[in-house]
Amino acid sequence: MDDNSIATQRDDVRDYYGRVLEDKNDLKTSACCPVEAMPVWARPLVGNIETEILDRFYGCGSPLPLAAEGRTVLDLGCGTGRDCYILSQMVGPQGRVIGIDMTDGQLDVARRHLDTQMRRFGYSAPNVDFHHSFIEDLGTAGIADNSVDVVVSNCVINLSPDKERVFSEIFRVLKPGGELVFSDVF
Repeated sequence: MDDNSIATQRDDVRDYYGRVLEDKNDLKTSACCPVEAMPVWARPLVGNIETEILDRFYGCGSPLPLAAEGRTVLDLGCGTGRDCYILSQMVGPQGRVIGIDMTDGQLDVARRHLDTQMRRFGYSAPNVDFHHSFIEDLGTAGIADNSVDVVVSNCVINLSPDKERVFSEIFRVLKPGGELVFSDVF
């Protein structure tokens, strides 16, 4: 795929998720999953998240690691941060969650609620960071080699024009023995 095609595909995705979609009712697909589809143990964690974040969630599953406490988790295509805020509760105040997205509007929502979410979780300091970047180039977000315990992605890798590079970046940033947990459409 040439650079113009990649740029066009990225622009189309950014326009759809940043301008066309104002909430989940605007979706042009039925691939997204309702809260009822997530594991029973994770549902209470969703109940702690701001409504605006939930209304603009467009994932297709629940790619949540079973063991996350104290770990560093990277969320590719974090959108408004729903999964980041679920993971924030899972990793606890000693863990860290990094959200990556290329859509400013989505990141604005995630960042706007950061302080409220941290207070709601009882944390004295944020354990979540949101970065504007492409999932094909995690270095631009400052994600170092072998620095992440778990990478998660919820229906985003399919949107990438260069999936091979996405997987190369995932394996670059994962620590030895790290995990990739994702849900996607193929």
